[in-house]
Amino acid sequence: MKERTLSSTTLQAFQQYLIREEKSTATQEKYLRDVRVFWAYAGAQRITKELVILYKQYLQESGYAVRSINSMLASLNSLLGFLGWQDCRVKSIRQQKSAYCAEDQELTRPEYLRLLAAAKQKPQLRLVLETICGTGIRVSELRFFTVEAVRRGEVTIRCKGKVRTILVPGKLKKLLLDYAGRHGIRAGTVFLDRRGNPLNRSVIWAQMKALCRAAKVKAGKVFPHNLRKLFARTFYGIEKDLAKLADVLGHSSIDTTRIYIMTTGAEHRKKIERLGLVV
Repeated sequence: MKERTLSSTTLQAFQQYLIREEKSTATQEKYLRDVRVFWAYAGAQRITKELVILYKQYLQESGYAVRSINSMLASLNSLLGFLGWQDCRVKSIRQQKSAYCAEDQELTRPEYLRLLAAAKQKPQLRLVLETICGTGIRVSELRFFTVEAVRRGEVTIRCKGKVRTILVPGKLKKLLLDYAGRHGIRAGTVFLDRRGNPLNRSVIWAQMKALCRAAKVKAGKVFPHNLRKLFARTFYGIEKDLAKLADVLGHSSIDTTRIYIMTTGAEHRKKIERLGLVV
């Protein structure tokens, strides 16, 4: 029987499999990052169901959030399925859905505005923040914002096997075209690095983190995905249309969209207190 161990060759083959499955670049990177964590844990040991269960317990004891553990296990199960080791796959951790999100994780509108103010001397970063938060796109979808698309006022997004159209608000359209004009960008992607390549997500993440101190916003709240969630909560607060919001965000499941519009524990408590049932 062939020895069940992991190697760099295994991961390279898995990456090629993800490419054939038409997984996005971000998804490929995420899956590979997750399985490398398992590889570091397993080392040269033979991969068995017992070892994967011990790894699951290790993640729990290491303080990972349940959602993070389940996400990492999903990546690992994908690898195990690819290798034909279905007998080693493990179940995710069952967790009751929360009615609200942790207050220390939610980026508020005032905090977002403080981040914009802190980025005043960094026009590209400021505009990146406004583009993500003003349209609800994923950070990986910034590359679809081309001069041509912005000029039309419609950006076609191709992501995760789906195609959707993002309408560019008039004010954002003007800001983007003015920025492109000032930097001599006459065609193609608006947000470029110094080498002329589309801006990398890790660069954006690092630049956002650098704003925290000046903006007086906790670092744990400052990352691109929280801008997308702020858009979702604001949009839903006006439209009250969950299905339409799911379409705008590019979600296949409305259950995913529900997570985006959760209020904080403080807001949830206020609603409960307004019921007036404790006299």
